[in-house]
Amino acid sequence: MHQPARWGLGAVAAGVTVIIGLDVAGLGEIDPLRRTISQHGLGPEGWIFGLGVALLAGGSAAICVSLTRRRLAGIVGTLTLALWSAGLFVAAWFPKQDWSLAPTLSGVLHRTGSFVAFLSLPIAAVVIARSWRRAERRGAALTAFASGLGSVLWVTGMGAMALYGAHNGLPWWRVMPLGLVERVLAVTEVAALIALGVWAAAHTPTLVRSPGVSQDGDEVAKELAKRLT
Repeated sequence: MHQPARWGLGAVAAGVTVIIGLDVAGLGEIDPLRRTISQHGLGPEGWIFGLGVALLAGGSAAICVSLTRRRLAGIVGTLTLALWSAGLFVAAWFPKQDWSLAPTLSGVLHRTGSFVAFLSLPIAAVVIARSWRRAERRGAALTAFASGLGSVLWVTGMGAMALYGAHNGLPWWRVMPLGLVERVLAVTEVAALIALGVWAAAHTPTLVRSPGVSQDGDEVAKELAKRLT
C-alpha cells in the first residue's frame, strides 16, 4: 500500500469519527435537520470540531499527493483536490458565525472555505476517476466516479433550490432542511474521497523499460520497490 495514501485514509477516518462523535453527542442540542455540521464549531467543543476537520483536510492532502505521484490525478484533478483540502483547512481555522448578526471576517472566510471545498471535491472525483473502466482497481474508481457525480448533482440541486428561494423572497438557508442536505452531501463527498484513497493505495505503477536495455527479476523488483516508496 502506498504510504501517503495509507496515512491519508487513516487521517480521514479519524477526522470523520471525531465529527460523527460530535454529531451524536450533540443530538439533544443541535437539530441535524436544520443546523449545519459547522454549528459544532461555536460551542465549547469547537476546538474538537476544528481538529476533526483539520484531520480530514490533512488526510485529503496526503491522498492527493499519492494520486499525483502515481500519475492518476492529472493537473485538474490535483488542483481541485488541493482546493478541497485548502478549503477544509480554512473552514477548520475560522469558525462559522450566527448569520442573523452582521457579517464578520471569520464567518465570511468560513463560508468561502466551505463553499470552495464542497464544490471542488465532486469535480476532482469525476475528473480523476473518469477512466474507471480501464482502472486497475475498477470498483474503487467506479465508486469515486459515481459518488463524485452524485455530489455534482446534489450541489446543482442545492443551487436550484437557493435560486428558487431568492426568486420568492425566501432566505436560501430556509428553502431546504439545510442540516440534512449538507450531511448527505458530506457523506457522498467523503465516500468519493475514501474511494480515491483506496484506488491510490491499491494502484500498481507500470514499469517502463528503456529501449535496448534488459532488466532481470532483481532489477524489476528494485524499481518497483523504489516507485512504491
